[in-house]
Formats: sequence, structure tokens, C-alpha cells
Amino acid sequence: MSHLTVRKSLLALGVALPLMAGAALAQTPPASAPATSPATVPAVDPAKVVARVNGVEITEGDLSIAAEDPALQMPNVPDEQKREMLTGYLIDLKLGSKAAETAKIGSSADFARKLAYNRDKTLLDEYLDQTAKKAVTPEAARKLYDETVKSIPSEQEVRARHILVENEDEAKKVAGRVKGGEDFAKVAGEVSKDPGSKTDGGDLGFFTKDRMVEPFAEAAFKLEPGQISDPVKSQFGWHVIKVEEKRTKPAPSYEETKDQVEAYLGRKAQQDLIMSLRKDAKIEKLDDKGNLVEQKQQ
Repeated sequence: MSHLTVRKSLLALGVALPLMAGAALAQTPPASAPATSPATVPAVDPAKVVARVNGVEITEGDLSIAAEDPALQMPNVPDEQKREMLTGYLIDLKLGSKAAETAKIGSSADFARKLAYNRDKTLLDEYLDQTAKKAVTPEAARKLYDETVKSIPSEQEVRARHILVENEDEAKKVAGRVKGGEDFAKVAGEVSKDPGSKTDGGDLGFFTKDRMVEPFAEAAFKLEPGQISDPVKSQFGWHVIKVEEKRTKPAPSYEETKDQVEAYLGRKAQQDLIMSLRKDAKIEKLDDKGNLVEQKQQ
């Protein structure tokens, strides 16, 4: 089972990292956590001209900005084709914006409000992105991982095989065969009704107690490695269980959780920034009559 999700890495390690749930950031799309690996692609001069439209230059920097636009994402398009399409879009953008200026589209109050909103949003997005990049360092990521791992409560897990059949009589016959010396995996492949494990000799891999239905889990965790259970009934049928190994569940490695640790650090830095800005600001909300609304603690 993968440990690469936050739930299965940091949060499910037994440590609820203090995710800030403030409404403030819920209103502000967080910037992505930065990648810390060095770039392998040669740097491109953002001032390099790639096209001209009536004498107006379109540069590599313009292409890079367009490529980051969520509305222009083309994940399955080859790079060269994507570049051509983005260049074409920027050409149309220059032509269209010039025509809109001539038509005085930008002179309305509504346009001015939209322009101000987009400027504010772009500034904040850039500020959040830079804040995350400063926060996500190898040292900070490793420190968070080490602190989290230290707080993980020890949890036992077992690796077991099982044979699932429909009724108790069948289960007793199966138990007699495997306790009598027949190979458990071979018998599982012959008679088990569990399609998910039958082809693997009934092997369920490692699991913690909470992962299985209660009658099955209770029986499995009472067995020692090598022992085989009597028939056990669950909502799925009748099981015969063999425990192969017992161990303390290992914590996911730093490499397995590195992306989630870095994402958390970046997001927390962004959230802390927004909350500090709110704390130091005088915020007033008005009702539909223009009266001040009583402010709750943000």
C-alpha cells in the first residue's frame, strides 16, 4: 500500500499536523509548493523574441506566463505543439487587446474593477508563491519529518493468508487439510472464494487491526507466526487464517513523504502569512444598509 498521500503519510502517522483551517485562506487559492530539485532543462532567456505582431514583441517570458495559465493547460499535447498553440494564442491576444483598446473597451468602470481585481490576485498569488519557496528548505523539510516520526505511536501489524469459503462445513474441511500439513497457499488457490487474494495463495500482505472486519482481525492478531486458526465467520463468509509474520508497523521513509512534507510547509507558510495580515488589519464589514456588522474573531 502506498504511503504517498497526506492521510497515509503525515496525518495517518498518528500526528495531526496543525492544518490551519481559517476561512481567510479558504478564500485565497494557495500557490503550489515549489519543487526543490535543481532544474535539468537549460535556462531560457525570457527576453528572447519568438514572434512580433504589428511590431509588438512576444517573448519567451510571455510564453512561460501563458503556459502557467490554468485555462491553457494541455497535459497530453507534445511540447512543440503546445508551444506553437501558445504562440498562436498570444498573437491573437495581442491583436484582440489592441482592437479592444481602439473600441475603448477599457474605459468603463466595470473594466477598471476587473483590472484591479486581477492585479490584486496576481500580486497575492506571486507573494504566496515566494513565501512558500522561502519556507520549503531541505533543512525545514527534514526537521518536520523527524519531529513527526518521533511522535508516531507504535502499532502492530501482521502478514496473513486466508482461505474464504461459503459455509462452516467447508471451512472445517479446509482447516483440517492445512492443519494436516497441506500447503496453505496451494489450498487457497484451489478453493478460496476471495478473488483478490486467491491467485496469491491467499496472501493479504501486512495490515493493522483496524483494516479488517472485527471477527477476522481478532482471530488473526491472536495467532503467532506459523499458526492456523479454526474457522472464523465474518460478513463475507467463513475464513481459515494463517499468520506468516508479525511486526511493528514501520514509518514511511523520508523519501516517501518528502513531497507531502514540502507541500505542508509551503501551505502552512502561506496560511500563516494570510492570518498575520488579517491580525494586523482593521477590517470592517457592512450590511445592506451600510451599517457596520459586528466582527467575529477571525
